[in-house]
Amino acid sequence: MLAVQGRLVVPGFVDAHVHLDKALLAERTPSREGTLAEAIRVTGEAKRRFTVEDIRARARAVLDLAVAHGTTAMRSHVEVDPIVGLKGLEALLPLREEYRDRLDLQLCAFAQEGILKARGTEGLLRDALRSGADLVGGCPYNDTDGPAQIDIVFALAREFGTAADFHLDFFDEPEHLHIRYVAEKTIREGWQGRVAVGHLTELAACDETEQARLIGLIREAGIAVITLPATDLYLMGRRDARNVRRGLTPVKRLLAAGVTVAAATNNVQNAFTPVGNADPLLLAYLLVVAAHMGAEAEMAAVLDMLTVAPARILGRADHAIAVGAPADLVVLEARSVAEAVGTLPPRRWVLKTGRITVDRTTPTERSEA
Repeated sequence: MLAVQGRLVVPGFVDAHVHLDKALLAERTPSREGTLAEAIRVTGEAKRRFTVEDIRARARAVLDLAVAHGTTAMRSHVEVDPIVGLKGLEALLPLREEYRDRLDLQLCAFAQEGILKARGTEGLLRDALRSGADLVGGCPYNDTDGPAQIDIVFALAREFGTAADFHLDFFDEPEHLHIRYVAEKTIREGWQGRVAVGHLTELAACDETEQARLIGLIREAGIAVITLPATDLYLMGRRDARNVRRGLTPVKRLLAAGVTVAAATNNVQNAFTPVGNADPLLLAYLLVVAAHMGAEAEMAAVLDMLTVAPARILGRADHAIAVGAPADLVVLEARSVAEAVGTLPPRRWVLKTGRITVDRTTPTERSEA
């Protein structure tokens, strides 16, 4: 039994959108322009030199950081394309088993480079799903025909019975709004509750009427939205000379409409996000400030966006502090929700299914317990 002595106990953190295979590349691919196009380009070049051992070493370093910060479940996108082949999946599948007692790892076969413009990718995605990937993901804004890519991703999801996870509408202006087609397709396919979208920054640029219409469609389709504040704040608004936009999807309006909204890390120290340490509470800090979520109830919602909501996206409906639920827990050196989301408090203990995986008590404290 742990004597938490007034410390705040929360469900284990769940990071629903991470790129382990391209983490810790900042020295190889420094961000100079700070644009999304540059990040895609220089990372694509770096992928040509990836090895299985290199990917695995960098991924393991991020997983160790995540576990130490209290993350007990994670979904990582794994790039699958003619450049890197299946090296990412080959590197990460053994880590899924290696970390099972500390963290549940889902792997999403992801088409960063496009499907139609990168010939052979559809077959590689199918191979990845046969080889053990948990779900399939697409990036329609980085392809020659966004709706056609969306159709392919849904077809693969249906063929293998998996969820689908899209990088979507990641621009300052509503240049694509693929969310409308994804939502309509989700409803037609009967895939409600099995689709997540990351970024969705274009939604913030729509006028209020269009925004309300699209949010209603997202809710009807049961689509979950994952905001990626570190990356989105860094890459969006680059051309604004005054009143620089924050570049975040409208988190509060989505929550008010009853949409499942999570916050996630996305990238750690690469051209997409040159900073980061895989600490979910850093995202909470950013959202309180950048999304204007400083009221008490809003801070509680932010904490849910790092625990209960992303767990739901990963299919873990029982992720809570409740009798009979798995004991995936974090004991924080904090006394309140405001302190938890606003001060980046140390993790005292982390538990995975009731077993202590992180213990920051001193030898003296343990002997006195």
